[in-house]
Amino acid sequence: MPRTTTGPGTAHRAQGPRVTLRTFGQDDADEFTALARAGRGLHRPWLFPPEETAAYAAYARRLTEDPTKAGFLVCERPSGRIAGFININNIVEGGFLCGALGYGAFAHAAGRGLMSEALGLVLRHAFETLGLHRLEANIQPGNKGSIALVRRAGFRLEGHSPDFLFIDGAWRDHERWAITAKAAR
Repeated sequence: MPRTTTGPGTAHRAQGPRVTLRTFGQDDADEFTALARAGRGLHRPWLFPPEETAAYAAYARRLTEDPTKAGFLVCERPSGRIAGFININNIVEGGFLCGALGYGAFAHAAGRGLMSEALGLVLRHAFETLGLHRLEANIQPGNKGSIALVRRAGFRLEGHSPDFLFIDGAWRDHERWAITAKAAR
């Protein structure tokens, strides 16, 4: 059954001292896409968040309707301004109980520790609420900021995967980082 989305008033999933996590809503399209366009220099060549309303609508719909995904907007407290996003993709149940993280900070929020706080909230949600055993983050080796984020959160480097993901017109190598519920405690 699809999760309900209602835009900026969408239910808060978790709250920390400086950030709140909430689900994506269609009413977030203008703010999200404007921030994505403004942050193009920060994101590329690693990440390509939707910069147009139609692309955002499809993206948000996938994150709210697909049971193998859980998407969260990271919002600053108390303003509610979107600071970034963290998604759990490819959620597999059964004996695996795993998901793959995708995330990005917007330029005005980068380097302020907001994503570290938000990632901690997402880990708690993944392991306690969703009952997952493991989360993975696949990161291009040159993306030092992303590697530092997962390292701070307790992820461990598990290996190198050549030609792992097709990004920006080419197959890109990635480092495989992971954390289990037990390690996150």
